Amino acid sequence: MKNVILGSTGISTLKNALGCLPLQRDSTEDAVKLIRRAYEAGWTFFDTARFYTDSEEKLGLAFEGIREKVFIATKTMCKTPEEFWNQLNTSLTNLKTDYVDLYQFHNPAFCPKPGDGSGLYEAMLEAKAQGKIRHIGITNHRLNVAQEAIESGLYETLQFPFCYLSTEKELNLVKQCREKNMGFIAMKALSGGLITNAAAAYAYINQFDNVLPIWGIQRMSELEEFISFQKKEPEYSGEIKQLVEKDRQELCGSFCRGCGYCMPCPQKIEINNCARMSLMLRRAPSASWLNEEWQKKMSLITTCIHCNKCSSHCPYGLDTPKLLQENYIDYQEVLAGRRSVS
Repeated sequence: MKNVILGSTGISTLKNALGCLPLQRDSTEDAVKLIRRAYEAGWTFFDTARFYTDSEEKLGLAFEGIREKVFIATKTMCKTPEEFWNQLNTSLTNLKTDYVDLYQFHNPAFCPKPGDGSGLYEAMLEAKAQGKIRHIGITNHRLNVAQEAIESGLYETLQFPFCYLSTEKELNLVKQCREKNMGFIAMKALSGGLITNAAAAYAYINQFDNVLPIWGIQRMSELEEFISFQKKEPEYSGEIKQLVEKDRQELCGSFCRGCGYCMPCPQKIEINNCARMSLMLRRAPSASWLNEEWQKKMSLITTCIHCNKCSSHCPYGLDTPKLLQENYIDYQEVLAGRRSVS
């Protein structure tokens, strides 16, 4: 089992890392057990976010007595310096630590830079000077923001969707990060649940020695499967390669990254969330997506006039109106109790 070095951070960690968004769906006891089991198996990199409800708190409990032996990455969706400090201090409290190894801007609509008027990057630098964070990163779903972050030289890591459904555009980001000695963290390595063959997902990403996949795992059985790959790594060849090619043909048109290039919609449909609702219902606590507010937002899909502006703007060539309709049908089935999100 190989290690990955996250670029200029110097962080060296096992190729398997834990993405802790799904832990919101676990009880505290089950989440702590799962985190501890991952650590016992050699996993040392754990990625969470202030936005992931109680995920940070569960990690804080699990890390008692081992804080110095793990790397914690968390994120802020702040819009102002005041929000930055409030969210960072809350994260430190939840995680029961006085520093974060990697602090990331969480999917911002632009690339924060010194002197841009937002004060956000300056807050990052001050937090680093105070020792509250050790490394600065950025996560995104937008190719243009990711590209700008790489070119800026301001960030030590980029976290971006990457899996075997990715296109040449994402592969180019991986290549550029290698050239710039910038760490690349692969989110949605299982494509938010579209990919169901863990061995194939692992084998594909294992080809890239500079990519750290953070597997979004909720169940102990899922974790044990990834741990098993440490003893016998699946190879990207033969049946696995054929399965990947088949999935690419069948699934690439269903993988919405939530980048927002399709926005705004003339019918005010929140496309970048509605077109991936089926995935979100099954990755985070579903109640927050099934409330009255989101039912109203999803109902706007029925007003789609098929102008196809969204499709024409999609950098991934998705049939967005079709994807919206499929997600709406699934959403209604879940609301009616005829389809499970577990």
